[in-house]
Amino acid sequence: MDSKQQSAVRDESEEGKKRLLDCCTKDGSTDRHGKPAIKAKTGGWKTGALLLVSEGLAAVAFTGVEVNMVLFSKTVLRQSNAEAANMFSKWMGTLYIFSLLGAFLSDSYFGRYLTCIVFLAVMNVGLVVLSLLTQAFMLEPEGCGKLGELCKPQSQVEVAMFYLSIYLLALGSGSIEPALATLGADQFDEEDPEECRSKTKFFSYFYVALNLGSLVAETLLVYMEDMGRWVLAFWISTACGFVALLSIISGAPRYRHIRPCCNPISRFSQVIIASIRKIKLTVPSHGEGLYEARSRNEKDSTRRISHTDDFKFLDRAAVITPSDMLILPDKSETHNQWRLCTVTQVEEVKCVLRLLPIWFCTILASIVFVQVLSLFVEQGSAMNTSTMISGFHIPPASMTSFDIISTSTFIICYEKIIIPLYVKLTKSKPKLPSELQRIGIGLVISTVAMVIAGLVEQHRLTFANEGGEETSSLSIFWQTPQYVLVGVGEAFIYVAQWEFFASQIPDNLKSMGLGLSMSSSALGSYLCSIILSVVMKITTRHGKPGWIPANLNDGHLDRFFFLSAALTALDLVLFVVCAKRYKSIALEKREIGQEMEATA
Repeated sequence: MDSKQQSAVRDESEEGKKRLLDCCTKDGSTDRHGKPAIKAKTGGWKTGALLLVSEGLAAVAFTGVEVNMVLFSKTVLRQSNAEAANMFSKWMGTLYIFSLLGAFLSDSYFGRYLTCIVFLAVMNVGLVVLSLLTQAFMLEPEGCGKLGELCKPQSQVEVAMFYLSIYLLALGSGSIEPALATLGADQFDEEDPEECRSKTKFFSYFYVALNLGSLVAETLLVYMEDMGRWVLAFWISTACGFVALLSIISGAPRYRHIRPCCNPISRFSQVIIASIRKIKLTVPSHGEGLYEARSRNEKDSTRRISHTDDFKFLDRAAVITPSDMLILPDKSETHNQWRLCTVTQVEEVKCVLRLLPIWFCTILASIVFVQVLSLFVEQGSAMNTSTMISGFHIPPASMTSFDIISTSTFIICYEKIIIPLYVKLTKSKPKLPSELQRIGIGLVISTVAMVIAGLVEQHRLTFANEGGEETSSLSIFWQTPQYVLVGVGEAFIYVAQWEFFASQIPDNLKSMGLGLSMSSSALGSYLCSIILSVVMKITTRHGKPGWIPANLNDGHLDRFFFLSAALTALDLVLFVVCAKRYKSIALEKREIGQEMEATA
């Protein structure tokens, strides 16, 4: 073969390789066989839609149990108000903590898809056990389980089985959320401009699916449960759980996967230990001479992270000592990572540390959203719930539907109506607000919502009935503005928060970032409970009824709402300070050819 023929063969080979590269994703994702994912055959909205359906069905399954758990505990298990509320708060807090467990296993060992399958199966086991137990609980007396109709006392074994079932449900539901959201995001190549925009939309639609599933449960299933038809409602939840599992499995041939790579706890510990061991060493300026791998990790799709100058004490972990030099020239991958870490490994720790102030601000923001299911409902129960339809009354908890509807409607209309209007008013290029800016906007709206809730409560008190009555003649529909504004605030804060954590966390910690984001709701719930306890302890001194007594007409719920507004405004100030100081993660650009070679 002469030189011209050899050159032609090389050109043809290069052209074929280029065509293959154009057909494959550029973010390092693979198909189910571990080969580079081909865009036309994997991922995109076909698999993304399946995952959205799964999320909506899983939301119906879980919310159908969660939304009336306190009522179930009181009527079926014969628990007191305090016992039921205490059990519920612990259960919900545990649920969100499990999101961190699911995220950890997803990033480190199982991968997103297997994590979803395993924990959806666990959730369904919990639902089946709960449904069977409920069927047994409600045998005696006949018709028990309705509001005010208590069932017979249950044995300790039966109560223990009940707790086992609901904690299996919490383990499954909490663990799948970050993995399912991240698996959905993995279906879109962030290196492709069009798919990158779709990836951002996916988080919005994921939250819509979550809310629509909750809406179905809070209307249809809640009605059944209020009528005492717990068994039917729980079996419907179980059926939704199984269909959600089948929906995820059906998309298996087309999913794109990001390989799990490492244990983040070990990697973080290595950086801390290595920096302590070298505490006496001088850190070079601007990161010069620090150790970094020669290329990206070829075992997975993670990219290197550029060095930053903050948290310089951690840079000692990447300082190369004479003893390190004995190994590095020939065996750069076999060094002791408890003595020497790469710059990327150090920067992973820095990324998480930089996220913590933002995360803390989202915990404070959750105080508002916690009150939707507690104090807003209590306020509604002290209002006139009658409607224009004779004999029909609005259940106070059903007003949360305005929150869900406004959240979903706003998310759907955001790009179609609000953004074009924003561009028209500002007369500038369509530069969308960043994730941090949207969180800030959400905090402003949440503050306004709490102020309006306080004003509505003041207005309610002026219509309060005299003579010991615990209600007011003011219509419950006066609550609509506060529910709508809280819903819009949720849409701004939570969706932007998910997008922000997903984009600012290192490649090998994507699920962990979403798990951290979701766990802020649990801590916000605990913080709201602490604030409420402190307020009641202070305001009930000297025999006073306090701000939130059993009869709200004797209290000042409006003051607690104004306090919540003040705390949210303070949180906004702290958030602005933290957001201005925040430094975005700087990831290297992917080398597409290397991605192909690494996964081939």
